[in-house]
Amino acid sequence: MLEYRIDRLRAIMHREELNAVVFFNPVNIRYFCGFTGTDGVLLVTRDKTVFLTDSRYTAQAEAQVVANVKKQYTLKVDGLVDELVACAVSRVGIEADFVTVALHQKLLDKHSSFSLVALDEPLREVRQVKDDAEISCLEKAAQLNKQAFESVLPMIKPGVTEQQIALELECFLRRAGGEDKAFELIVASGQRGALPHGVASDKKIATGELVTIDFGTRFCGYHSDETVTVAVGDVSTELRNIYDVVLEAHDRALAALSPSVKAREIDAVARQYIEQMGYGEYFGHGLGHGVGLEIHEAPTISPRSEAFLTAGMVFTIEPGIYIPGVGGVRIEDTVVMTVDGYRCLTQIPKTFRQVA
Repeated sequence: MLEYRIDRLRAIMHREELNAVVFFNPVNIRYFCGFTGTDGVLLVTRDKTVFLTDSRYTAQAEAQVVANVKKQYTLKVDGLVDELVACAVSRVGIEADFVTVALHQKLLDKHSSFSLVALDEPLREVRQVKDDAEISCLEKAAQLNKQAFESVLPMIKPGVTEQQIALELECFLRRAGGEDKAFELIVASGQRGALPHGVASDKKIATGELVTIDFGTRFCGYHSDETVTVAVGDVSTELRNIYDVVLEAHDRALAALSPSVKAREIDAVARQYIEQMGYGEYFGHGLGHGVGLEIHEAPTISPRSEAFLTAGMVFTIEPGIYIPGVGGVRIEDTVVMTVDGYRCLTQIPKTFRQVA
């Protein structure tokens, strides 16, 4: 599987007329050679792969890394430049959105015979199409979400704080096999529901409120991301209407998913419905984002996206309405595109749910 990823990378190298690509970002290093440590460099040329790291990780690299050559360095830049010189490369692709200006200058100061070329968008193109192994990990992470939510659901009631719910979710996910929380868990109740990123606070949940819970975990490096909004007791007609509008926007977007459709067209399906129902000004963020080794990655599902949906892409569909002083609703699922449509990886039902 890793060899297939390198083959796809080399196709990009050929297209971009590159002799080599250097990776510093641990996420990309893991994707292309399997290394899960926090420090190393991966060099990919037209005919070989070289992984370099320091003495802390040599044993780990021997066990994990798939590469033609594995080497130990004392100083990272020196070790890499020596290898670049030995490979006689001239045009080298780098992760411009990860490499600092200082690191870029150090590389050029050490040796000026090669040029460094930004290679960000093509790398995003490679990683946005997931293979079977990746989808399996993403599906397992989503399954942990469902188990955690079912466990915490009975404690969502008046008097319980948002932080208590977030903590219980996080603990369950870790006990069930999650490596870590995918992000700072969001639990936003009542008027705090109008905060799209309302990280759990010490506010106590009250009867008559909606509670938005956005959470996820990481499994084998891959993330889950899902948002559920529930009602605590009877809620106002306005809040219930907001919920129904968001759910319909969510369902319409899912129904419109099809290979070769532009991502922004899917965003428009949900956005236009919310606008028609009079809530357009209260939906400010994009409809979704890719999910994988990073919680936010390509493709972006937004009005500005130029991406075409392709089988193997994994992304969220998460419309929301956020009204200051009133509250908010977000409903989110993570889906994988298939050759004839999509499959939902997240499994928690999104129909209106009233608790306590």
